Amino acid sequence: MNGTEAAYAYHLDARQASREILRYWFESMTFRLADGCRYTPDFVVQMPDGMIEIHEVKGHWEDDALVKIKVAADLFPFRFIAVQKIAQKAGGGWAVREF
Repeated sequence: MNGTEAAYAYHLDARQASREILRYWFESMTFRLADGCRYTPDFVVQMPDGMIEIHEVKGHWEDDALVKIKVAADLFPFRFIAVQKIAQKAGGGWAVREF
């Protein structure tokens, strides 16, 4: 787990403590997108209603990572969330984009 992922895990811990989420797992699922192409998201997050969200955390997004999360969102029945850390000088927190 890199530093950005660790910071997001801390954020998820706070959400779990406040019961916004039930639980989460780090790199616990791998999706087959095509022959020879796999995608392992950073976090699988279970919501209080049982719904599963897939959270992918990046310091900055490269085109190949965006393509993978978009393809996965088209193929699988989960909510896919792209998360990017906002710099402290810009107010901090997390920018979220749903697919």
